[in-house]
Amino acid sequence: MSFNTFGKFFRFTTWGESHGPAIGCVVDGCPPNVALKQEDIQKELNKRKPGQSKFTTQRKEDDKVEILSGVFEGKTTGTPISLIIYNKDMRSRDYETIKNKFRPGHADFTYFKKYGIRDYRGGGRQSARETASRVAAGAIAKKVLEKKIGKKYKVVGAVTQLGILGCDVTRWNDKEIGKNPFFCPDKKIIKLWEKYLLAIRKSGSSCGAIIEVRARGVPVGLGAPIYAKLDMDLASAMMSINAVKGVNIGSGMNSAQLTGEENSDEIISKGKNIKFKSNKAGGILGGISSGQEIIVSFAVKPTSSILSSRKTIDKFGKNTSISVKGRHDPCVGIRAVPIGEAMMHCVLLDHYLMNKAQCGN
Repeated sequence: MSFNTFGKFFRFTTWGESHGPAIGCVVDGCPPNVALKQEDIQKELNKRKPGQSKFTTQRKEDDKVEILSGVFEGKTTGTPISLIIYNKDMRSRDYETIKNKFRPGHADFTYFKKYGIRDYRGGGRQSARETASRVAAGAIAKKVLEKKIGKKYKVVGAVTQLGILGCDVTRWNDKEIGKNPFFCPDKKIIKLWEKYLLAIRKSGSSCGAIIEVRARGVPVGLGAPIYAKLDMDLASAMMSINAVKGVNIGSGMNSAQLTGEENSDEIISKGKNIKFKSNKAGGILGGISSGQEIIVSFAVKPTSSILSSRKTIDKFGKNTSISVKGRHDPCVGIRAVPIGEAMMHCVLLDHYLMNKAQCGN
């Protein structure tokens, strides 16, 4: 299988399967002399790991990361950073009864048709378990950007819609996001979300979500106007996350409903400061960062593994039905928040390094 590497200057290659002995990644292109400890990576992984609440899969994984190379005396050396996370709580027997069946909505059918073989245990390589490696890579990118840009640099993600229930983003509060199991920035909606998702889980079904990721302190000039647009690479990064079916930059799809006046982010000058009156563009103009907050949102489909019986076929082409038991997220979008943050860090560092190489500033 090709295409397991992401990025141009800052690159990472992930490896491993959901029920294999371990997963991990190799990060290449990280600048030297950046302070990095395992705890820096572990902190981000802890936000993503399963089994933290009744609203996520009950698979218990510590997601304990080990740095195998690329760090000496607490600093990056500029050489490849190899990371490993051992899998511990696999229950492969849960998949024995459905190993020859294709789960509707999953990649089972296309994967098998393409490769002629597939690891049916938890989805193997196509499992969202792979995203732990991305979060680890994103933690490294975050450390580099914090050193290069400074304390003003910050990326924060949140769930802004759970199934049919949206929150009020005008009430966005960074401090609330880490205080609830939904990564929700609006505390007034949390009780309703709890009732809604518990009912979804009890019925054996699932729901989707919308995640918004905001990046602050990003300098002007990242990106290029044609084939290396910053928004193009951000959209590609978010679409690469399991179960993501749509991406918006700023107003995104809603831009089609606006007039030219409504969509125009007017620019004013106050002394030496340049300010925008609005941010419909999501902090990116012509593929290049404007210095405003970069805003990306993406839609995650409902978890495909559900208890309800669904029609499908088996690998021999015969009609059958399937009901998926085991441990699954009633809303996989909840744990996509730290993944979206990680991909934001990785893209921004990649473009930061490309900009340095071309423009030297």
